[in-house]
Amino acid sequence: MKRKYHYPNVTNVAQILVDRNYSDIEQIVKNRLKTAPQFVDKIELEAELKGHNGCVNCLEWSEDGRILASASDDYHVMLWDPFNHRRLYDLATPHDGNIFSVKFLHKRNNNKLVTGAGDYRTFVFDINRGNDFPIRKCSCHAQRVKRLATSSKHVHLFWSSAEDGKVLQHDMRTPHTCRADDANVLINLRNHINEMPEVKCITINPQKPELMAIGANDCYARVYDRRMMSLMKLTANTDLKPNANNTDNVPRDGCVQYYCPGHLRKNKDTVYSFLNQKAITYLTFSPDGNELLVNMGSEQIYLYDLNRPREPMFLQLPKFTEPMNGTNGTTTNVEKGRHKLPPDVEKMKKEGNANLEKEKYQQAIQQYTMAIRKAQEKDCSVLYLNRATALMKRNWYGDVYAAVRDCHRALRLDPHYVKAHFRLARALLKLGQLTNASACLAELVQRFPSYAKNHGVLMLDKDIETEMEKQRQRQRERTLDSETDQFSDNELIWRAAALDYEDRFVGHCNTKTDIKEANFFGDSNYIVAGSDDGNFFIWERDSGMIASIYQADEMIVNCVQPHPYVCMLATSGIDHEVRLWSPQASESQPKHRVDEIVGTVNENQNRMQCDPFDSLAPDQAMCRAS
Repeated sequence: MKRKYHYPNVTNVAQILVDRNYSDIEQIVKNRLKTAPQFVDKIELEAELKGHNGCVNCLEWSEDGRILASASDDYHVMLWDPFNHRRLYDLATPHDGNIFSVKFLHKRNNNKLVTGAGDYRTFVFDINRGNDFPIRKCSCHAQRVKRLATSSKHVHLFWSSAEDGKVLQHDMRTPHTCRADDANVLINLRNHINEMPEVKCITINPQKPELMAIGANDCYARVYDRRMMSLMKLTANTDLKPNANNTDNVPRDGCVQYYCPGHLRKNKDTVYSFLNQKAITYLTFSPDGNELLVNMGSEQIYLYDLNRPREPMFLQLPKFTEPMNGTNGTTTNVEKGRHKLPPDVEKMKKEGNANLEKEKYQQAIQQYTMAIRKAQEKDCSVLYLNRATALMKRNWYGDVYAAVRDCHRALRLDPHYVKAHFRLARALLKLGQLTNASACLAELVQRFPSYAKNHGVLMLDKDIETEMEKQRQRQRERTLDSETDQFSDNELIWRAAALDYEDRFVGHCNTKTDIKEANFFGDSNYIVAGSDDGNFFIWERDSGMIASIYQADEMIVNCVQPHPYVCMLATSGIDHEVRLWSPQASESQPKHRVDEIVGTVNENQNRMQCDPFDSLAPDQAMCRAS
């Protein structure tokens, strides 16, 4: 039981801290200080660590932050002293495929390393032995091993995920011989998906290690409770159809939860094409274990709140009462009076409106976002609606659905906001939610009868009917391809119950490699990720706005790994160097910081929306194994 301290007459804060056990507070303060804005604003290149002869595909800090491990296409793992900028150890592994993942097996012991590579194998090394021979080998995977996961609370276990659709559990306490009847398969997506599923990434919750998240070559992040699962044999279920659920080790209820952005979750109105195919390239839990950050290829970065799940929002209109102005539903004048803003917020709104008129949508969205942060929540309905308008006009991946969510926020604050009803119906149409769009427009007319003959309402109704007829035509022409041949019954249930994101982060480009990371920085108050343009990005966690962009590679940045204790980042990509970034002296001029944020982001998003075959530039051959 903790001792309670009482300080009725003490006003000296320093004395209070000295007299009490403040280790938890100290850690919180350290986390916040290491990414204080004053430090983040001064980040610049500190050093380049040279030694690899190939693309550096993965980085990993030791738990104490004293060692940085890097692994490369050259089949080497190198250990670095990040503070003295020197190489401590060069491990020439027996891999004959690009190394995609390296982990310290024991977080408190920096001597044991685990590697996974494109040769389908995983190795465990003890560098104290003074040789490069692995102390454990596994070749159970049938495709490239893309990511490994470890847990500081289970120091004898590690997990490997591969493009054969499997997650294997490895226990260092038991011998392993790679026999076909070994029971080491924790997850096999091919029991539920018939389209060659590939597990691209994996992570363990740092606070609840029973929770494991994986990302595959689709848009669903899956979080499993390992306590409800048993290990399967390597040969089990290989000849089963996806709808044969009776021998799978994943219970239907309570064992797994899917997460997916609402606009990507499949529904009966969704029209799919090759351009709709997504893959999760990286995911990680927040340090407190309450959030899941997901980097999606050919899309944006999404943050999911695990404790406050959010259902996708399409047509959940708030309760409505008749307006009291006696105008038979005509509320335009009332709206003008109701949406007055404080002068400073009004100024931001006008700046946003001016940018919107000039088709500078990114700047408009930023102005509306800053105004929302500054205004009282009850005053924000018009700001949310204006931002929704700008999002729909910008129309980057996920923008229209973000506009739907903003329309709902506006209506939740003001259920009588006619423009928000109309904009919601228009956004649902653009999103392909035709049934919901029609119902939303019908509800608008019912709530506000005077708008039944409004020209905009009539034209929108006509547009919805036109698209619904096109959809009916497509359904008549489409050959019947039963989903039961593609997915198991459980898979369909899990996908239909997928939960929505809390926040998203836009600006980078993620199309050319499938190992691109996104991580929490500091006390989760920043998000960092690499990009196809050779930059890495830093976003403000709360606002989603870009804090800064840095040029960190000649071609592509894949890895951005924050130091666990100090304001330092390690990055790597197609270049052979590992780069360290930290706050530098104020008198030095920033050499790698990108000044043109708007242009950089526009170029990235335009590139991401191009035909994927157009993005296969000659440099893609250099990282085709990624």
